[in-house]
Parts: sequence; C-alpha cells; structure tokens
Amino acid sequence: MTQDKNIFIHNIYYMLSYAFQSLRQDGYRNVSVESFDEIYDLFAMILSKGIATQLKQGLYKEYMDRKDDLKVLRGKIDIQQSMRNASMHRQVLTCEYDELSENVLLNQIIKSTATLLLRSGKVKREYKQSLKKELLCFSNVDLIDPKQVRWSRVRFHRNNQTYYMLIHICRLIIDGMLMTTKSGEYKLATFIDEQHMCSLYEKFILEYYRRHYPKLNVSASQIPWAVDDDFTKMLPVMQTDIHLQKGNDVLIIDAKYYSHTTQSQFDKNTIHSNNLYQIFTYVKNKEYTFKDEKHRVAGMLLYARTNEEIQPDQTYQMHGNPISIKTLDLNKPFKDISKQLDDIVKEYFSL
Repeated sequence: MTQDKNIFIHNIYYMLSYAFQSLRQDGYRNVSVESFDEIYDLFAMILSKGIATQLKQGLYKEYMDRKDDLKVLRGKIDIQQSMRNASMHRQVLTCEYDELSENVLLNQIIKSTATLLLRSGKVKREYKQSLKKELLCFSNVDLIDPKQVRWSRVRFHRNNQTYYMLIHICRLIIDGMLMTTKSGEYKLATFIDEQHMCSLYEKFILEYYRRHYPKLNVSASQIPWAVDDDFTKMLPVMQTDIHLQKGNDVLIIDAKYYSHTTQSQFDKNTIHSNNLYQIFTYVKNKEYTFKDEKHRVAGMLLYARTNEEIQPDQTYQMHGNPISIKTLDLNKPFKDISKQLDDIVKEYFSL
C-alpha cells in the first residue's frame, strides 16, 4: 500500500493527531517536521515526548495494599503474625497499610512498551537515548509482559485522563506490531496491522470533519431500523463510521482499510459485497427517519487506496439514493488528502 514510506509515516502522525487531540500540543510540534525512515522512530518520538510531558505533571499514583514487618506502628497490626514475631524474639510488628505508589498498570504499560522499542534494532539511537532518559524516572515501576496486558483493566478518570493518548499509542504498538520469534524474543512487524489501521483510519476521518466543519453535525451515530411494528429484538446495531448532516441533507461514510479495495472472482473485480450491502442498508433506514419531510440521504464507501491497478471511483443511483465508491490515497502529501476530504463535503453540502 505504500510507495513513499516517509510520506506514509508522516500521514500516520497526522491521522494520530486528529484521533488524539493532545498530539496537537506544543510538546509535539517538532514531530511533524522530522523525517522518519521507519514507523518505529515515529512511535518512539511520540512516546518519548508524551512521557516527558507526563513527568512534568507527575506520574499517576494509586494507593496499594502493603504488608510488612516494621519497627514502628503503621496502619493496622496483624495481631497473630506480630505475636509469632514476639515468640521468635523478633522486635517487629506485622502491619497492614496503604502506600501511594507509581507502580500501577498505566505506568507499567508505558515502561514495558518503551522497553520494547529500545530492544528493536530499527529504532534510531537518538530516539532510544530520549526514551532511556525518560525511563530513569520509572525505576520503581515494574516491567510486565506486553502480551499479557489485560486492556479491560485499564480505566480512565479525572485523575489519569492525561494518560489517554499515551496508553492508546502503547496499545497500537503492542497489539498491532508485536510478534514473537522462534526463540521467544519480541520483534516489531513492518507496519501497523490492518485491523488497527482500519480503526485509526475511521477515527481520523471522523475527527477531521469534526474539527474543520463546525457547520455540519458530525458523529458516529447509530441508525434505527425501519421496522413496521417497533419490534427490533436481536437485530444488530447499525453503527456508522462517519455521519455528516446539515438540516435534512445526510452523507453516511463507511471508511474501509483493506489490503485489496476490490474482490476478485473469475477474473472480474467487484466492490466488496458486504460493504455495499451495509452502506445501502444504512442509507435506506436513515431515509425512513425523515418520513414525508424533504431530504437527501447519500452513502459512500471510502477505501484507503492501494497499489492495485484497478481502483473504484463510481457513483451509483440506487433506489433514489446516490451511493459512491471512492479511494483516499495515504501516500500523497497530507495537503492532498485534506483537499480530497474537503471536496467530498463541498460537493455534497455545497459549503
């Protein structure tokens, strides 16, 4: 899918900066002007700057349960164990107490992910040095097996919300780029895997339109089923990727990131059937919500462009609704990507 690796890597940064607004802060300003030969360098630089920013605010800490033999009372006494200590002529009390510690899951994930990058032979020395410098402040934080991270245990709230972007970058690295060699060592894959790129691609387009088109109602909304008797038990949720609306004009975009933009059978290239069925279903059910009001509802499948010779670029009129199939070239400079996204809404909403 890539032709100019440096352009593609920079575009991943731009996509991340839309998906995570914190990447637009001053601390990350230099990232956009750096030249990256490897995706690992980009992630190492983002992680290093993110850790540095977090250290200025202080590492997140939680109260942890402790149980130790102490010479002075702290917290609650374990009576039975303290009596055993006395019987063995040990002049200590066994105490149970809470201690504020930075050795928590969020910091363990960051330290373990940074260590993973440090072990990679593809990360440049300058980025490794920055990471090593920041990790000096993690001396009291344990390393954990990156593959054993239980992401369901990660919780964000008011006191640790500054970790949101950092942890998602860590997960992108761990889930999307981690493989195990025969010897049991870790290595990083060539690029982010398709599943994670698809998620980032969707989020980027959604946040791009949110940021640049305040006149539009931009969301990833759900569409209700157009049933005759209100009975919807066991019907799947219709969750859109990008839902753009101005008055009664609606454009529903399904963002798709595949290795192949078309399916091939018997030497014939066609649109992915499931994608087409899905966007058509979204459009027709959304149209039903307007009842007798004047409206326009259209759908679009927006694929990330590949290097394949055949690329879809069509608009079909289906039962009164335009359904477009287009591609977005992530190998072009970001200004070209931005222009194509702008042209889509300008054409449909006349902005």
